[in-house]
Amino acid sequence: MYYVTRRYGFAASHRLHAPQLSAGENARLYGKCNNPYGHGHNYVVEVSVRGPADERTGRAVDIGVLDDLVRREVLAPFDHCNLNAEIGAFQGVVPTSENLAIEICRRLKGNWSAAFGVEWPRLHNIRIAETDRNIFEVKADEIE
Repeated sequence: MYYVTRRYGFAASHRLHAPQLSAGENARLYGKCNNPYGHGHNYVVEVSVRGPADERTGRAVDIGVLDDLVRREVLAPFDHCNLNAEIGAFQGVVPTSENLAIEICRRLKGNWSAAFGVEWPRLHNIRIAETDRNIFEVKADEIE
């Protein structure tokens, strides 16, 4: 079994604010990320897949197919957007990087079989670096 990881980048803005919390609670919990005008990140997303090497090609994944899927489902909708205002999944959900990783995973899983059409490869995990120090990861098989 092989594991292959591809790295992608996009820029987006968001505001971390939970409407069920008071202004003071939001400020304490989210700090500068609760700025009413939002703030942005240059996100780095790692998409990892797993699978056996194909006997004909020697590859575990067709990188071109993976790139097309990520471009369509992640980069096109997320790059240079305001996550709170432009991504429907974040209506009523705080767009933390944890929730962003889950949403990216769901988008890829929802279109995975159409892109690859076979049992292998499988989506393994999503990692998002919001900064050099803040990195978030979800395992694909733990996300519905």
